[in-house]
Amino acid sequence: MNNLQKLESKSIYILREAYYHISNLGMLWSAGKDSTVLVHLCRKAFFGHVPFPLIHIDTGFKMPEMIAFRDQLALAWGLTMIYSQNRQALHDKKTFPDKTISCLECCKKLKTEVLQQVVQGKATQFRLNHTTAQYELDRTPEPLGGLIIGIRADEEGSRSKERYFSVRDKNNDWNYESQLPEFWGHFNTEFSPGSHIRVHPLLDWREIDIWQYIKREQIPISSLYFNKGDGTRFRSLGCIPCTRPIYSAASNIDEIVEELQSGELANTGERSGRAQDQEDRGGLETLRKGGYM
Repeated sequence: MNNLQKLESKSIYILREAYYHISNLGMLWSAGKDSTVLVHLCRKAFFGHVPFPLIHIDTGFKMPEMIAFRDQLALAWGLTMIYSQNRQALHDKKTFPDKTISCLECCKKLKTEVLQQVVQGKATQFRLNHTTAQYELDRTPEPLGGLIIGIRADEEGSRSKERYFSVRDKNNDWNYESQLPEFWGHFNTEFSPGSHIRVHPLLDWREIDIWQYIKREQIPISSLYFNKGDGTRFRSLGCIPCTRPIYSAASNIDEIVEELQSGELANTGERSGRAQDQEDRGGLETLRKGGYM
């Protein structure tokens, strides 16, 4: 098998193991490239069907193109799509764009706190109705035993400390120092009662692997990743006030792969345009210890 085939096979195996061992699974979907590849892998793993809900944590400041892409693909692929957000914080203007709290505090309030409520089955959620193509109040939220997330170890430092099956405590807190090792394809699938599990099927993938796989599988992807003639594009997608584009003339996948292979992006972190990664050293790791993605 070539490299992409090996990565695909391992990810599909992890997805099936997660579905077998963890009750009430959900999967986070940001509508970015990595989590969209993960949706595609789920469809392969389960023969065209994704047997758990996809959950979007909507901060209220996502790029409109991301939301439109999310809804279009959810309808086209028949996905169970749910979103949730901290409407109280948005109403009270307790956000970084409103200049009332810092960027990291905003991430905690609009992402981490909402995610914790989703996991506990306490969040106000809205579910896509495929008949009307509208979102309706979900009156039956349930606690989640685990979440599948499309992070990669090469994205930034704290993610490289993760395991494929990563245990959180009952408060969703993460102690990476206490994680069991995962050697030679053996994964930790025995969990203490009350644990919450994060599953990371893309942990071994690199940025270039993601793009080569998108091309090979012809996976739909947001147009925000491509240059539209102004010499810039987005390398990583986030909230509008906290995400900057990079200078790049790449207008298709081949040109993005060429940039990655030629080293033009070698000295620039993939998430260098994301404000929460820049606010202070170790800030993102602190967020992730407390339940952030």
